[in-house]
Amino acid sequence: MSNPDFTNALVLTGGGTGGHFFPAVALAEGVRARWPERKVIFVGAQRGIEARHLPGGLWPHLLLDVEGFLGRSPLRATRSAWKLWRVVSALKVRWRKQRPWAVIGTGGYGAAPALLAARSMGIPYFLHESNAAPGALVRLVAPKARRIWCGMAAVRRRLPGANCLTVGTPVREAFLRDFRPVAENQAPFRLLVLGGSGGARAINEAMLKVAGPLLETFPDWEILHQTGGAEFERLQGRAHHPRHALVPFLERVDEAMESASLLVSRAGASTCAELLAAGRGAILVPLPTSSNDHQRLNAQALVEAGRALLLPQGADLADRLETQCRDLLSDREARNRLGGIPEPNRAIEACLADLARLL
Repeated sequence: MSNPDFTNALVLTGGGTGGHFFPAVALAEGVRARWPERKVIFVGAQRGIEARHLPGGLWPHLLLDVEGFLGRSPLRATRSAWKLWRVVSALKVRWRKQRPWAVIGTGGYGAAPALLAARSMGIPYFLHESNAAPGALVRLVAPKARRIWCGMAAVRRRLPGANCLTVGTPVREAFLRDFRPVAENQAPFRLLVLGGSGGARAINEAMLKVAGPLLETFPDWEILHQTGGAEFERLQGRAHHPRHALVPFLERVDEAMESASLLVSRAGASTCAELLAAGRGAILVPLPTSSNDHQRLNAQALVEAGRALLLPQGADLADRLETQCRDLLSDREARNRLGGIPEPNRAIEACLADLARLL
């Protein structure tokens, strides 16, 4: 449904990337389970990941013509600002007739219209910030939020004066289960490589270079490598080891993660939360251009908890990646310590319990 009635609905808004959209989906699933009578509607952008997932799905939604500001020329930034003003104005007109119950935002430029409209109209709104560093939109609207739910405790000091509660990051329903401890995995052991929903060229190139030598040295290992759709088209014709499987996308990341004994991955907040829920250790290669350097801060939080190694991206990434992989592929006890014990994710129930208290 792309023309929903917002009257007394709970609005979920967040998108642009999977790190913003999937926590919103997880919260929506939690609301549906706890309050099945409550109407839930998504608001997002026509260009974000939500535009690929919401149409044809179960959730009523409204997709708006907005775009991000970061990294744009002054002319394009001005155009983006005009588009945002236009859609916020239209949304306010609509919500005067169809006033929502509350709005929950999980960040990203796709969340801006609904959050700015809610702030202007006095509609109660809540924020979830998954990353260790808050995004620009969260910083802007945090002062008037009923609550900011923090995925990591580190973000609280970057939102002084805001009404924060540390709850963790909501994960998709598939991760709300018991996972087999990594110590129970048996040969052939699997190294799982994830570059995020769009893939990661630097990680892909480094892994193509080092996978062959690693697999020749460690015959009891295999590699499952999610390249991203566009990168898969580019890489599928490249020579690679028979035990190095390239796939564009993994539908059941939870199952792939459970079968893995070690991961190489970007450090998005959702991925970090899923690693903790699955009890899997990782070599994290933060995206160096992430806003506010949030991926490095996410990775650092897991390093400090003893659950990951941080490997900065750079010209010699392949050599450094091979060294760290060799150390961990050869040391089962070190891998098991890094993975730790799977931690059940309680973020959704914490958010919803808090929502019920404050509304």
